[in-house]
Order: sequence, then structure tokens, then C-alpha cells
Amino acid sequence: MSNSFPPDSVGLVQPQLLQFDIPLTLRSGKVLEQFDLMVETYGELNRDRSNAILICHALSGDHHAAGFHNSSDKKPGWWDACIGPGKAIDTNLFYVVSLNNLGGCAGSTGPASKNPATGRYYGPEFPVVTVRDWVNSQLLLSDRLGIHKWAAVVGGSLGGMQVLRWAISYPERLAHAICIAAAPKLSAQNIAFNEVARQSISNDPQFHEGRYLDHGTYPKQGLMLARMVGHITYLSDNAMRAKFGRTVTDFEQTGSNFGRDLRTGELSFAFNVDFQVESYLHYQGERFSENFDANTYLLMTKALDYFDPSVDYDGDLSSAFANSDCKFLLMSFSTDWRFPPERSREIANALLKADRQVSYLEIEADQGHDAFLLPIPRYVDALKAYLLGVHEELCDAPRS
Repeated sequence: MSNSFPPDSVGLVQPQLLQFDIPLTLRSGKVLEQFDLMVETYGELNRDRSNAILICHALSGDHHAAGFHNSSDKKPGWWDACIGPGKAIDTNLFYVVSLNNLGGCAGSTGPASKNPATGRYYGPEFPVVTVRDWVNSQLLLSDRLGIHKWAAVVGGSLGGMQVLRWAISYPERLAHAICIAAAPKLSAQNIAFNEVARQSISNDPQFHEGRYLDHGTYPKQGLMLARMVGHITYLSDNAMRAKFGRTVTDFEQTGSNFGRDLRTGELSFAFNVDFQVESYLHYQGERFSENFDANTYLLMTKALDYFDPSVDYDGDLSSAFANSDCKFLLMSFSTDWRFPPERSREIANALLKADRQVSYLEIEADQGHDAFLLPIPRYVDALKAYLLGVHEELCDAPRS
């Protein structure tokens, strides 16, 4: 790739490692005496520091949400479809902050970091973190950046759960909460999928009870299987049918995405990878296993399982939002069966019961849960229109 980036790209970006020498008490009661957060920012902070947007990532996301780290990068950040000049999250208008969550494996302190107290990798000794812990660390980040109130906190999937926790824990610190393709808590089915993924990792012979880095290895097969199971849940039946159908892998082009129709009868009649969908899952699993830490995957899925903001309010979700002063935008996708639209409607109904200001949009889309990452016109246009309204509010607000 040349140094010429698309005009709507933020271009080259430089991650920043921020160190915090502030003890952070976690939901579990354990304490991290110090920690690091890896952060990227896009756009410019205005004079009164009111135009900042926080991006909260999902399970396998990180701080690199937009732009490129070098001119040879083949792919931009994970949400580049929505972040950039003139895009839905317009960096001409907003100062956008994206971080790698605590417990992650992209530079923030996590299981693959060295424990300063022992000099060894944290590994399985890294404490379990929750969505509440992430938001508490993000509050410290906002204080470090001098941002008293976010114009909006935005996230999809597990990122959307962080958005909800912001609105509950720190209602005075955000003006808008944009929660996309999320749920107020996981269903039993979702918890079951996560447990299958965790078991596939922890039962890999190379897991070494979480001490695989000390052995110079990692649980590749377990990570691959975890990602394959997860990836199936992120796609809809329609999306998989359109992308793969029952097309057979082209045996003459190993690893190719091209294939021949099943009707040609070119099958191996063995337990080989015959179908393109099988080849695709193997490819996704292989790539993921090379780039993501296994202990971090265990932590992230547990954070998903534990999330339930109603637990402190006798199971009444509306009571959790009683003090939330921000405006809410909820978005869901018709074929998302991991976090289906009815889960977003649960949140919307709880907010209405709490007399909060909420807008809700359900988007017809065939892409399943992954739709929130994609440039689907109605979705992107709606998000852009909403954030233009946020910008207009900022312009109309009295200056201090």
C-alpha cells in the first residue's frame, strides 16, 4: 500500500501506552497496584474538551479502531468503516478515543504482561475482570486526558455493555450512550457457547494450566476451535448461505476461496476439509490463534457472562438506569441471533420505564451479529445523523 490513504481515512496513527500508578480495586476484590492502557486517538480535542467520543471494543477488539499503523498495512483498524473524516463518527467534528481494555493482549496490562511483583508473566494469576472494572479504568483514562464529560460513549456487542455500565456508574460523565447489537445480560445459550470455547482452550495439551508462555508455546488448537465456534455465532444463516452455500473447496488451489459446485461431485469422501465454509473457519481460527492470547480470551468471555447491571437492583433493570442523565441510542440487526433485536428492546423498555430519553432502530441486515462492524448504509446513515445531532448540541451549548 502506498502512502496515499483514502480521503475519509484518519491515515497513519500512533498508539500511545499510558501508565497508571493508581491502585485499581476490581469487582472481585483483588487489586491491581498499577496498570497500562494502550490507546489511540483520532481528530482534535476542542478548546473546552467537550467533543470527545469514547469507543468501547468487543471481545476480540483492541485500541486500533481506525487508520493504519504503517503504509504497508493491508487492512485498517477494526471499525474504520465508521470512524474517519466525514464518516459516521466524524473525526472532523469529534476527538475519538479508542483503547485496549484491561486484561487485553494488545499492549494493555493483561495475562501476557509481566507481573512487576514477580517478573513472570501474569498468566492465570491475572485477576478476572468485569465490565464494571473496565469502565472504572476508562474513567481514570478520561481523567488523564482531561475529559470531564464524553460527548458520547459508543460500543457494539461487549462494547455496548460497557456503554450501559457508563450510563449507570457515571451518569454525569457522558451526554450520549450509543449501544449497538448488545444485551442487558447473556442468555443461557450464549453462556453455553462461551463455556465450550473456554473448555476447548483449557483442555488443549499446550495450555499448561495457563502457563503456556513460560513453556514457549500456546494452545493453538484450542484457540482455533474457540474462534471457529464463536465465528459461527457471529454470522447469520443467510450470510453463510450467500458467502459459501455448499460450494466445494477447489482441490487444485489449496487455501483458495474459490471452489466448484457440489453438483460436480468432486468430494474426497473422507474427513477432509471439503466445503468452503470449513476452509473459511479453519482460516479464521488459524489467524486468530496467532494473534490473540488464550488467557485473555478466557477473561473476555467471563466478563460477558458476568455482565448483569440489574443484579444490584433486585433484578430490576429500569432501576439501574434511574439516575442516568444521558440520551440513549440503541441499534440492533434483524438476523443477529447472538444478541437479537428483542434483547435491545428489553433495554429500551427498561429505559422507557425509567423515564429516560431513548431512540431505537432495528436494521434489516443479512450479516448477523457482525453487521455492527460493516458499512451497511441504513446503519451508518442513522449513526451519522444521530452524531450530527450530538455535534449540533455541542455547538449550541453555552461556553464556560
